[in-house]
Amino acid sequence: MSEDRYLYWVALAQVQGLGARLEARLLRAFGNPEAIFRASLTSLEAQHIPAPSAQAIASQQPLKDAEKELAELRKLGVRLVHWGEPEYPQRLLQIYDPPPLLYVKGKVELLNRHCIALVGTRKPTPYGNQMAERIARDLADRGLIILSGLARGIDSSAHKGALASARAAEGTTIGVLGTSIKVVYPKENKKLYEQMSERGCIITEFPLNVFAAPQNFPIRNRIIAGMALGVVVVEGAQYSGSLITARLGMEFGGEVYAVPGNVTQPPSFAPNHLIKQGAKLVTGWEDVVEELPTEIRAELFPVEATTAEERASLFEQNLSPPERALYGLLSTDEARHVDELVELSGLNSSETLASLLELEMKGIIRQMPGKNFVKVLL
Repeated sequence: MSEDRYLYWVALAQVQGLGARLEARLLRAFGNPEAIFRASLTSLEAQHIPAPSAQAIASQQPLKDAEKELAELRKLGVRLVHWGEPEYPQRLLQIYDPPPLLYVKGKVELLNRHCIALVGTRKPTPYGNQMAERIARDLADRGLIILSGLARGIDSSAHKGALASARAAEGTTIGVLGTSIKVVYPKENKKLYEQMSERGCIITEFPLNVFAAPQNFPIRNRIIAGMALGVVVVEGAQYSGSLITARLGMEFGGEVYAVPGNVTQPPSFAPNHLIKQGAKLVTGWEDVVEELPTEIRAELFPVEATTAEERASLFEQNLSPPERALYGLLSTDEARHVDELVELSGLNSSETLASLLELEMKGIIRQMPGKNFVKVLL
C-alpha cells in the first residue's frame, strides 16, 4: 500500500461529522482529497459542512491520524479502494451516496462480480437458517456472490451456505460491516470472519476507530443493497432492518425476493409482507436466477458436483432401522428434543443418541442447542 496514494483519502474518512454525502460534496467541489486539505477554512465553510469538520480539515490533524491508520492497515493486510479505481464496485457508484473509500480484506476481485444479497433476522427459526444456507449455497454454486452483513442469524447462515459451495475456493461471499475492518461483531463470528477473509471478502466504509454502534448498521445496509442485483429476505420481524435493505434494493433498481414463512411466527412478517407488496416468492435458487437480466443469466453455469440429485444420494445410503425411525420423526421446521424422540421411537436412550449421531454425521439432520434435532433441507 502506498501512503502517497491513499493518505488523503484516509484522512478525509477520519474527519468527524462528514459521512459519505458530505465527503462527496467536498470531492466534487475540490476535485480530489489532497485539494480539500489544501483549501482555506473559508472555502471549506462555503461548502456548508459542519464548522468543526471544516476546522478539523484546516488543522491538518486528520493527516497525522491517517498516517497512523495506514501503518496499522498494512499490518492487518487490509487493502483500500477509492471510487476512482476500477476495483471499486461499479454498481455501488449508481446509488445516491456511495462511500468514497472502502476498506477491503480478502479477494478484492469479488467486488465487481454479480452479487445477490441475502438478509434476515438475528433470531431465526431452524427453518430460516436452513433455507438461508441452502439458497446461498445453491446460488453460489451457480456463480453468484452472496452478500450479507456478517451479523448473527440469517446473515451468518447465508455466509456459511456460500462457503459450503463447491466454488468456495474461488470466492463466493462478501460481508459488509457496520464497524471498522478489525472489529469482529458479534464475537462468536470470529471463525466465520477468518474464513471469509481467506476465501471471500470483507468490506467496510468505516475507519479503524469505529466500533459497533446501532446507527452504523442501517448506514451499511445501503452498501449491501447497492452492490446487489437483488435482495432476498428470509425472515424478519415487523420492524426488521431487512425491510430497510429490501426497500433500498428496490430504490436502487434491484429485484426484491422473499422466502415465505409460517404466518403464525413473528419472524415471518417481513418476507410475507414483502410478498403481499409484490416481491418474488422464493422457494429455491431457480426463483432468484430467473428474474435476473438475460445477459447475466447467460454467464451463470451450474456446478454439476452439487446438483440436487447428488445431494439426494444421501438417502440412498442404507439407514439402519433405528436411524430410519428417528429420521421419520423429524421435520425441517420444528426441532424435537432427544427425550421426545426416545419416547416416540420406543428406542432406549443410548440407542437413540448413537443413531442420532450417525444421522448427523451423514449430514441429513442437525443438532440445535439444548439437544434438539431437525432435518436438514437437501
